[in-house]
Amino acid sequence: MTTAVVHPVAADAAAALAGPGGHLMPAAALSALAGADSADWARFAAHWDELTLDRYMADGGTYRFRRYGQFELDPAAGELTLLEHAPYLQESDINPLNGGVERAFDPLTDSFVGDPLLRSVLVELGRIFSAVDATTAWNVKLHPYRIHASADQKGRPAPEGRHRDGVTFITSLMIGRVNVTGGESGVYTDEGEHLLTTTLSEAGDLLLGDDRRTLHSVTPVQPVDPERAAHRDVLVIAYTAR
Repeated sequence: MTTAVVHPVAADAAAALAGPGGHLMPAAALSALAGADSADWARFAAHWDELTLDRYMADGGTYRFRRYGQFELDPAAGELTLLEHAPYLQESDINPLNGGVERAFDPLTDSFVGDPLLRSVLVELGRIFSAVDATTAWNVKLHPYRIHASADQKGRPAPEGRHRDGVTFITSLMIGRVNVTGGESGVYTDEGEHLLTTTLSEAGDLLLGDDRRTLHSVTPVQPVDPERAAHRDVLVIAYTAR
């Protein structure tokens, strides 16, 4: 590691990413790093009520709601710049289920982009990742997801199975779980060695991975009570070195 990281929460994360390549940051640790409290997380979670149906699911599923946007980040200066909205494209060798086509998702809302918790989290994570490989500028892609589950249809947070996203670092930030069971996250080496397994449950629980050296997966979710609405909300953030 080449860039000093002062906060002990950030130092622990950078050490784990430089070593095994995966790290779980509990909600209390991220809240301390980002200067957030329960009211901030509650306000931030309300943005997930404004997500729209993902119409590009090649498995025919109607369980995923999302939006999409991207930023440029200078972590040292704390400068975060929203980029012009554009379709999202992954190559089919990275995403064999939904890759190979431009997917025109609805943009992030102005209130989401302007939320101070979002800015704090993006900047602090960028500083951690810069501490690992000395990158000074990042492209940051944001994927807020709501995965619905019902008696008729399981929700599949990672329908492509064990995979990587074709970026430098990948994170999954828990926003909320309502009436669901399942959703166990796993991180693995390229050789299939299991690094960690966790079920993100509290708003602010964060799973980080070096996407160049690890694969990740999430098991399906289903309702605890099939008579009630059920969903799992997360924010997937992908950092690519510029």
